[in-house]
Amino acid sequence: MKIEIKLADNTNGFIIKNMYPLYLHDISGIHGILPNEYGIFEEEPVRTLAEQYDIQQAWFENPNLLYPYLIMVDNIPAGFCLVGSGKYVPQEVDYFVYETFLLSPFRGKSISYHSMIEIFEKHRGKWMLFTHSTENNIRAKAFWHKTVGRYTESKYTTEEKIIDGMPKLVFKFEN
Repeated sequence: MKIEIKLADNTNGFIIKNMYPLYLHDISGIHGILPNEYGIFEEEPVRTLAEQYDIQQAWFENPNLLYPYLIMVDNIPAGFCLVGSGKYVPQEVDYFVYETFLLSPFRGKSISYHSMIEIFEKHRGKWMLFTHSTENNIRAKAFWHKTVGRYTESKYTTEEKIIDGMPKLVFKFEN
């Protein structure tokens, strides 16, 4: 199995945009979010998936600040990871993991773990990420504890916070 991390741009960013509605559906059960009146998982009055595509275009127009990574397995799109920096992250950090997603057929095979390690290695500095901290998100919390713990040799911090009205488990570390 060949795992490859590719920085997406305007030529292949549509692949992330194709997977994004699946990601939003996936996390809707964790966050308790329902689709909007048009059947789209967006807070805004987005009516079509084409409109949702437009919202994500910023990821492909700021190449020195936003890093939309495609996760490929044996040349097949398996997921994505969106990393921000500069004006797109909290002041106390250099990099922030906005979203990470792996399609169901690729889960449970250490693909996400290996992908995140490679992404962390691409960017040196202070990192932050968070995940929903409720009991219905046990897998993601365990994944981040394992991944960040192994990567940093357990030199990271966590903090429970309310962010955008939702309970989050915030991870911080430096590489």
